[in-house]
Amino acid sequence: MKIFSLYILLACLSLNAFSQDLNARIQVVSPKIQSTNKRILQSLETAMKDFLNGRKWAADPILPQERIECNFILNVTNWDGSSQFNGELQVQSSRPVFGSTYSSTLLNINDKDIDFTYTEGQSIDYTDQNFQSNLSSIMAFYAYIIVGMDYDSFSKLGGSQYFAAAQNVATNAQTGSSKGWKAFDGNNNRYWLAENLNNKLYQPLREFVYNYHRNGLDLMADNANKGRKAIAALLPVLSQVDRQRLGAMFPLVFFTAKSDEFVSIFAKTDTQDRVVAMNILSQADPANGLKYQSLQKQ
Repeated sequence: MKIFSLYILLACLSLNAFSQDLNARIQVVSPKIQSTNKRILQSLETAMKDFLNGRKWAADPILPQERIECNFILNVTNWDGSSQFNGELQVQSSRPVFGSTYSSTLLNINDKDIDFTYTEGQSIDYTDQNFQSNLSSIMAFYAYIIVGMDYDSFSKLGGSQYFAAAQNVATNAQTGSSKGWKAFDGNNNRYWLAENLNNKLYQPLREFVYNYHRNGLDLMADNANKGRKAIAALLPVLSQVDRQRLGAMFPLVFFTAKSDEFVSIFAKTDTQDRVVAMNILSQADPANGLKYQSLQKQ
């Protein structure tokens, strides 16, 4: 009987290990809030952590050591002292590079359209079928985006089902009154990020993400020059990405995550290759042009 019970316990532990896909670190800060009693913010932080880390987001079993590294920093800028919150959410995720201790940033986004209600000790309910609350929808949306970007970096267009799930979250959330879910809420919001990631117009950029990581970065530990040359050969694809389109959110998110990494990679190439990379990157991503110009001065 004891042996049988032990098997049951081990089976439950095994299922629990496979039920968690994210290794999300959560931080709730409130530098602008003057209240001395911020216990509710600690409760909120714990609830967010449990929600993100305790759910199954990916279709495949993910081992504990394979969980996707990500950070959520919620900056509460306004709180009514009860249950209404407003703020900004910084979301970051990364994936390991084969054969190294280096992690490559996949997502680094600051969402300024954050408003929700939460009471201390409240359980955060969510379902893919309909809108439950803005807080759970925001977290589920970014969980699916994080998983999708991770899958895209390991297999060509591998994140499609998760980007579709994120778009479904955005569609359901439009029944609520919060900002960030609708096309007319602005050019750079959750609606447009989901739209871009599911739009064939941006499929070449998603394919670039795969080739850049699997056929470039992942080679560099064994052969740095080979990896750099592979990445250099891919760069012209970035010049073809339409950044002038209304709601061109995905290119903005991509370059925010990758601009510093591009500079680091090409800083160690010869002068001619640095200049070529600088010209392509400056044209594709003029917002970070000053960063790329530093390649000319190496």
